[in-house]
Amino acid sequence: MTGSISPDGPEATYAAAGVDIAAGERAVELMREAVSRTRRPEVIGGIGGFAGLFDASALAGYRHPVLATSTDGVGTKVAIASALGRYDTIGLDLVGMLVDDLVVCGAEPLFLTDYIACGRVVPERVAAIVSGVARGCEQAGCALLGGETAEHPGLLGAEEFDLAGATTGVVEADELLGPDRVRAGDVVVLMASSGLHSNGYSLVRHVLLERGGLTLEQEVAELGRPLGEELLEPTRIYAADCLALAGAVEVHAMAHITGGGLAANLARVLPAGLTVTLERSTWAPAPIFGLVGAYGKVEGKDLEATLNMGVGMAAVLAAADADRAVRLLVDRGLPAWAGGVVRRGDTGVRLAGEYAG
Repeated sequence: MTGSISPDGPEATYAAAGVDIAAGERAVELMREAVSRTRRPEVIGGIGGFAGLFDASALAGYRHPVLATSTDGVGTKVAIASALGRYDTIGLDLVGMLVDDLVVCGAEPLFLTDYIACGRVVPERVAAIVSGVARGCEQAGCALLGGETAEHPGLLGAEEFDLAGATTGVVEADELLGPDRVRAGDVVVLMASSGLHSNGYSLVRHVLLERGGLTLEQEVAELGRPLGEELLEPTRIYAADCLALAGAVEVHAMAHITGGGLAANLARVLPAGLTVTLERSTWAPAPIFGLVGAYGKVEGKDLEATLNMGVGMAAVLAAADADRAVRLLVDRGLPAWAGGVVRRGDTGVRLAGEYAG
């Protein structure tokens, strides 16, 4: 027996399937002003085209331009934004995760594109997310060149969304930072994080919300504010500070401290035969890190292998420039300090001593 296709039933439309084209168009209009504030001179046209355009003739001023690119998202931190109904900061997290992966090689971020997938397009919510992305781009000095908002009914719940993006930057070939520049005797300058940033949220949510029974609205004495406010604290964006640092002193390498923690990420920029011991006594992690450890009974080494523990970026630079580097960063409003020295030995990074405080 063969089946047959029946034409009976109501007329099918895209809207009936859950996709609201008009809402998408409204979202574009709401985000237009925020996006325009990120415009660089090299940008051609505006939003709404099929592709973002960037005038590459700007690279003619480089002796040997090398393009750098990075793609990332913000992970399960979006669940916190959704639960609180606050969407204006999560875009800052996206920019931080993207541009600070570029800047570690010395690249200046030029432009960024974002991608928002949601179960239902709510124009005001999309515009709030993009406004955060735009603010982050302004801080980093890059253009928000384009993006995509996709409605996925049936795949995502009506209030669910995910956020990702990509960025491109440029650096002179002979100014690339990396392990080949690092030497014994270099000093590691550490830069403070603003909190958890955008890593480890699956652990944090499990420990504090599911096992610990805390609520996002709950005031937590150790934090001095509601838990949800702490968990939504935006990722610090280091790009402008790091580029200023590289322009002023002899920086050899930088490491963005994301998933895997401080030791694992710093080890990525050490050449074979060199090692670093970082002194925990040179800084005190913010209370949120101790809170996760206490509620989850997470051992210190496991905590350090998951969370940034108060350090969001590290720079390896000539010892003669260490004091100047710290002063430059502190003067720019970024807490920084010398945390260790590069020495000959087995490749790797270890943390020694106890945290301050």
